[in-house]
Amino acid sequence: MKILFSFLLWIVIFFPSFSNDGYKLWLDYQPITNSTIKNDMADLMSGVFIFGEDPTYSVIRNELNLASQKMILQAPSFNTSDKTKAEFWLGTRTQMSQFLSMTEQVEIKDLGEDGYWMGPIEVDGKTHYAIVGNRPVGVLYGVFNLIKSIQTETFDNNLLISDYPKVKLRMLNHWDNLDKTVERGYAGASIWDWHKLPGYVDPRYIEYARANASLGINAVSVTNVNAKAIVLTTDFMKKVKVLADLFRPYGIKVFLTARFSAPIEIGGLDSADPLDPKVKDFWQKKTDEIYSYIPDFGGFLVKANSEGQPGPHEYGRNHADGANMLADALAPHQGLLIWRAFVYSHEVDEDRHKQANIEFEPLDGKFKDNVILQVKNGAIDFQPRESFHPLFGALKKTQVGMEFQITQEYLGQATQLVFLAPMWEEVLKSQTFTPTANSTVASVIETPVNEKAITLMAGVSNIGTDRNWTGHLFGQANWYAFGKQAWNPDVTSSQIADEWIKLTFGQKSDIVGKISQIMLQSHEAAVDYMTPLGLHHIMGRSHHYGPAPWVTGGRADWTSLYYHRADSLGIGFDRTSSGTDALAQYASEIENEWSDPHQIPEKYLLWFHHVPWDFKLKDGNTLWNGLGYHYDRGVKSVREMQQTWKSLETEIDPERWDHVNQLLAIQETEAVWWRNACLLYFQTFSKLPFPSEIEQPSGDLEYYKSLEFPYAPGIKPNW
Repeated sequence: MKILFSFLLWIVIFFPSFSNDGYKLWLDYQPITNSTIKNDMADLMSGVFIFGEDPTYSVIRNELNLASQKMILQAPSFNTSDKTKAEFWLGTRTQMSQFLSMTEQVEIKDLGEDGYWMGPIEVDGKTHYAIVGNRPVGVLYGVFNLIKSIQTETFDNNLLISDYPKVKLRMLNHWDNLDKTVERGYAGASIWDWHKLPGYVDPRYIEYARANASLGINAVSVTNVNAKAIVLTTDFMKKVKVLADLFRPYGIKVFLTARFSAPIEIGGLDSADPLDPKVKDFWQKKTDEIYSYIPDFGGFLVKANSEGQPGPHEYGRNHADGANMLADALAPHQGLLIWRAFVYSHEVDEDRHKQANIEFEPLDGKFKDNVILQVKNGAIDFQPRESFHPLFGALKKTQVGMEFQITQEYLGQATQLVFLAPMWEEVLKSQTFTPTANSTVASVIETPVNEKAITLMAGVSNIGTDRNWTGHLFGQANWYAFGKQAWNPDVTSSQIADEWIKLTFGQKSDIVGKISQIMLQSHEAAVDYMTPLGLHHIMGRSHHYGPAPWVTGGRADWTSLYYHRADSLGIGFDRTSSGTDALAQYASEIENEWSDPHQIPEKYLLWFHHVPWDFKLKDGNTLWNGLGYHYDRGVKSVREMQQTWKSLETEIDPERWDHVNQLLAIQETEAVWWRNACLLYFQTFSKLPFPSEIEQPSGDLEYYKSLEFPYAPGIKPNW
């Protein structure tokens, strides 16, 4: 495996992609033009000393080699004999302890296992620039930060920098199926070629690991949460082992999704009852077998008793019973059990918004220490805008982690430019008022409930086999943003956008300013032309592509009418005490304010209130006119994005410029489609004219309702 790993690294370094199609992501190291920065980097690379041998140090050596040759057109000189003559030192705190003061050692130790410290240190009259971590992977994170600062021309060799992740486990969830299809995937097929593994190892796996490590992502669940039990068989363990071995030097642990009924499907048992000794024995032996192949296996991610997936409820058991049984199997190996809180059942006659709290609040404090509840950012399902999930703050004794969706299932999929960082920032900064008056969603996620608990932020991957990895070039920015916000939930959207643009398109201020403008307005634009003022889940059935507020029939909470509840009197879902009382699941400060339709932030109005068509908004407009203005504003925002991008035609390479330009044209068409279809449909209830100031919706409502998309990506084919 060591020889294979070195060979793959050699391919990555010496045979990079030549076309500018986005394949290199934000790691496309371009020549440095700033003479000061270039000279500083040249000085560092003139003598590099690494304190020790380690697979991660081999990764660091190769990354510096790649960056140096591309950025200053010279290879680094690795000094292996005399550290005192080297300009640049890299190593762990223990390896370099004799050169660090006690104060520095304490400071570095406090940064934790993934933190790093970097800056000048003076030894015997000579100044060395050092990157120091508590583990080699911390040094790797520091190296990526160094390269980024050089790329963005912010490097200062006199500056002391220390950083550490505020969230312990920063994880990508792949919804990849074993047949290479990807549920809610819009960037081609799965990058995991299970059929060819373990014999053939795609060099792309190394590029994937580099990209994640550059963001501090340290865990990956490689299979769909709608899991197949076969992934837990011995044959698949041998395949997964190859990925785990490749990812280990990059600090990435592999997790697997565990189907709750695996004892029946691959174990030959007649039950999966979590309290059955034979079931416990199956999971203990299966877990032990996995660790025999992958000693640092991360653990299991489980979806149970939701959307038809099997779980403990079939046996009269609760979620804690199911999670704790698996956690016990993992505990001897220090493994984690991540249990998704996305649960709802059509047998339960309750507002879907409420079901997770109904099931999990009574179980608070009953989960084992190595269990994490993975909670979606909102209580419905990754909508263009949702209020934060009420489980954040409601659970005081159970560790909860965040689940964001990077793939744009409900946000235009891969045809629309929607930068998701502002949406995630809005959620993370939301005040929960519990467990303390100053608590936010971010602080709840960052804070372990006890000394043994592990904090988590997970993102549903948008990665596939498309050359640019994410389908839409700007989908890369969402992968990047997730990594940055998982490392530090307090970082701002504008900071992330500025950094990604410079790494992807260069330093010119005009380019950075214009692209930043596009990115930072894109999410609000999408909300405006899709689901303004708190509307939600009015997308096409199953494929979730395009507008379909008319969907009805079958399971109620899979229809649009269940959510918007439009009638002749008004529109919106009443979740106050006069309706489903879902607001009572939030802290009293939120419930009291949001129960008043005149006090609630208008972006959530129709999420929690059914209000008349002539309801007065805060700007004096009626609700009906306000809907019209929002939908029309969304279309106009996309047209502004188009024109801004067109103005960059001579500044961006033709291949990437044309790619984005074509997709923006599609986005404009789809925004108009959303506006027209929704306003024409809702007009059948309001019976009111459209505001004269907006571009009048056109087309035939029956035509829009007749549209079908049997070949839409992201779901199993219907043919």
